Amino acid sequence: MTTWSAGPRGLFFEDLEVGWKVRTPGRTVTEADIVGFAGLSGDYTPLHTDAEYARGTMFGERIAHGLLGLAIASGLATRLGFLEETVEAFTGLEWKFRAPIRIGDTIYAEIEVAQKRPTPDGRAGFVVFNVQVRNQRGEVVQRGQWTLLVRARGPRELQASAAASERPPEG
Repeated sequence: MTTWSAGPRGLFFEDLEVGWKVRTPGRTVTEADIVGFAGLSGDYTPLHTDAEYARGTMFGERIAHGLLGLAIASGLATRLGFLEETVEAFTGLEWKFRAPIRIGDTIYAEIEVAQKRPTPDGRAGFVVFNVQVRNQRGEVVQRGQWTLLVRARGPRELQASAAASERPPEG
């Protein structure tokens, strides 16, 4: 599995091979995240926002909104850069919420290219990613598939790539 680091920004449809894997860095979920998400989304469900109420639930404490976990996973993937400037659209989502994300949990995402299908005009392609969100204990808390429309290499990108490979080495 690759842990993405600084380097080329934005992978094109052709660059993403089925089976390619990456793991994001982790991020700790805070009370401020939950309060902020409640304000942004308008979802003030007591399970997320009322400590006394949540204490009496099966979780025994407040937990993060499921959609907050999904949003954080998306942000962690974006931080890696492989989607930068090449993703045209997020076109589909199939998602399961498997376990709670608690205040103080550190989550990360494991992402793998599962399927690819070019568009009829060849300018882009649909890439299906299998995604697992895990906590600091390695437990899967969310999982599913994201389908993204990813730009294919166009004449401009192919010309720039060819020109770079024809330059004599520096030094």
